[in-house]
Amino acid sequence: MGKYLIRRVVRGLLTVFVSISFTFFLLRLIPADPVSMMIDPKMSAETVAKMTAQFGLDKPLFIQYFIYLGQLLQGNFGVSFKNRDLVTSILLQKLPWTLILLSLSVSLALLVGIPVGIKAAKKRNGIFDRSINIVTMIGISIFIPFLSFSLLYLFGYLLRLLPTGGAYTPPPIKGLAFTVDVLRHAVLPTFTLFIGNCTSIILYTRNSMIEVQKEDYIRTAFAKGWDDRYVTRRHALKNAMIPTITATGIMISSLMGGAIMTETIYSWPGIGRQIFDSVAALDYPVLQGAFLFLSVTTVLINILTDLVLAWIDPRVKLGGVRI
Repeated sequence: MGKYLIRRVVRGLLTVFVSISFTFFLLRLIPADPVSMMIDPKMSAETVAKMTAQFGLDKPLFIQYFIYLGQLLQGNFGVSFKNRDLVTSILLQKLPWTLILLSLSVSLALLVGIPVGIKAAKKRNGIFDRSINIVTMIGISIFIPFLSFSLLYLFGYLLRLLPTGGAYTPPPIKGLAFTVDVLRHAVLPTFTLFIGNCTSIILYTRNSMIEVQKEDYIRTAFAKGWDDRYVTRRHALKNAMIPTITATGIMISSLMGGAIMTETIYSWPGIGRQIFDSVAALDYPVLQGAFLFLSVTTVLINILTDLVLAWIDPRVKLGGVRI
């Protein structure tokens, strides 16, 4: 167990290092730079050179790279080119808003997806199962921008039931009223993220339950006279959840970085929207800090998912050792 964790942490650190390096050099391959986007035609060459030096872009590329790595080792994520704030401060301000969407969409996807998937497996090839299969195929294949703009047009413009953007109504109020206001603003982006994730959970749960129901120990449990609900809860569900847990881990990792489009369309002030704005401004430090955060989060979620799987199913081995 301990050796496995050490190996996973080392592999995770290597993954993060590769991600850091790839992001650093990829951003600098863009045929533009932050200074060129800020230059005013009236600026003198001396002013432009001073700005370039201020951003540290006057040094050779590999010197910039090693300076950046040295800053990371000191816990310094740099300063935003755009607004001159610390990158850590910017990301910490945006993180809670992304976590709100993440927690709401994942929780709803699990609460709805698992029971529906179980029922579809129980009613295999029935009307309910066929209907669910059609719905899930539509949910998985639907184009997110199309869904987002359709929801905005219907509920925000035509019916005027929900806000069309932002996370709260300015100026911000306090107390319970603020919480209710934030939740109203979160309905549409949460539902947008919920659709694709819930349909995936339904399919994983359904297919896994169908496979588990074919196992000998399930038939033995029924032969002992136990009812369907007890067998499902006590024996089938635990093993059927293994693919679902794996899918959930992947879903959470993808949502951390995959909410860029959703947060941008709904003007939700999370990390995804910050990445979009930083790309537009070529704000290297913020982009590097955001992708570093996403890399570390993905590695930690993957390790946690493996540990949960091994805890649920003793047949799963971690590094060749049962836990």
